[in-house]
Amino acid sequence: ARTVSRRELAEVIEPRVDEMFELVRHEITRAGYEGVLGAGVVITGGTSMLEGMPDAAERVLNLPARRGVPHGVEGLRDIAGTPVHATGVGLILHACHNAGEMEAVGGRNGRRVGRVFGRMKEWMLEFF
Repeated sequence: ARTVSRRELAEVIEPRVDEMFELVRHEITRAGYEGVLGAGVVITGGTSMLEGMPDAAERVLNLPARRGVPHGVEGLRDIAGTPVHATGVGLILHACHNAGEMEAVGGRNGRRVGRVFGRMKEWMLEFF
């Protein structure tokens, strides 16, 4: 089996990364947020840990960029302390903090959603 050098790998990955951030840039423009994201963007997920990802995001998006890491989560540091699971952890935390508000706004469906998020909150508290 042939070994692939770091340089060869980068030659394949870099254009895909640029394409991905071009798509993000297009969505930012389409959503009407172009020019109003002065604080920049936060990239998450396992791919964000690749060397140079924040730099690539800054270059293509023309915005400050940083890796996102969950804060305020105890336990399971290998899961909750890295960018790999930052989006999922952040969504669960957001849901836990806003479950009551979702129920108040959503009526019967909101109560169902609130129960689901309540169970998710209980599950998270067991592990964290």
